[in-house]
Amino acid sequence: MVGLQRYVDQAGLERPLLELVKMRASQINGCAYCLDMHSKDARAAGETEQRLYLLNAWRETSLYSPRERAALAWTEALTLISQGDVPDTLYAEVRAQFSEKELVDLSLAVIAINGWNRLAIPFRTEAGHYQPGSH
Repeated sequence: MVGLQRYVDQAGLERPLLELVKMRASQINGCAYCLDMHSKDARAAGETEQRLYLLNAWRETSLYSPRERAALAWTEALTLISQGDVPDTLYAEVRAQFSEKELVDLSLAVIAINGWNRLAIPFRTEAGHYQPGSH
């Protein structure tokens, strides 16, 4: 997991985008520890409170760029993959915003945060103590 995360962190995708992806997957999965961590990391990287508060309703606001919207839709589709296939229309939307390498890297970022959620939740990792830059 650490090796996968290290790759994702160094792959070249924008850090603010990655933090939104991590937060959205963690919202879906109900991972309090990861939400605490990534909201703090996002704020430390300059993300606004308003965008963090509205992330759960990203479709209903114009605060997110087309690239961020595509990444969030992709995150939801991959996180909820057991509920259905990824539609061709979504793939086309995401490919319009991301190169082939970037889409692979984005997919690996989604896979990584889902993996971390699946470790933090059952092992009852306590939220609230994380400090940015401590991992």
